[in-house]
Amino acid sequence: MDHMKPATGYIVFAHGSRMESANEAVRRVAADFTRREGGSPAETAFLELGTPDLAGAVAALAQKGVKDVVVLPYFLTLGTHMQRDLPKLVESALEGHPEMTIAVAPPLDGHPGLIEALVDRAAEYSGSKNN
Repeated sequence: MDHMKPATGYIVFAHGSRMESANEAVRRVAADFTRREGGSPAETAFLELGTPDLAGAVAALAQKGVKDVVVLPYFLTLGTHMQRDLPKLVESALEGHPEMTIAVAPPLDGHPGLIEALVDRAAEYSGSKNN
């Protein structure tokens, strides 16, 4: 990898849980994303019950030289947290980093890969694979 600063960084944004094992599972998703994306920096952020929060993740990416951030919500549907809370958190995070841009991807609902995941899980528990 060259020594250029990364153009885009990613944040896997999840709700957070009192169960640290659930938060750690989201951190593994971010690490797996970084490996699949060819080393693009990815941080994890939590709405509540986990650290860091969105502003902390944005700050971590800023320290890596990232200027453009894409928030990847680890949420299934467009609920209250996505519609009301996340835009406010993005606005607040930008106040500390006016040189950055933050785009927010939609939640996982509607992505064809989600249906594939459900079909795979169903097959695991039904004992058959698309007969």
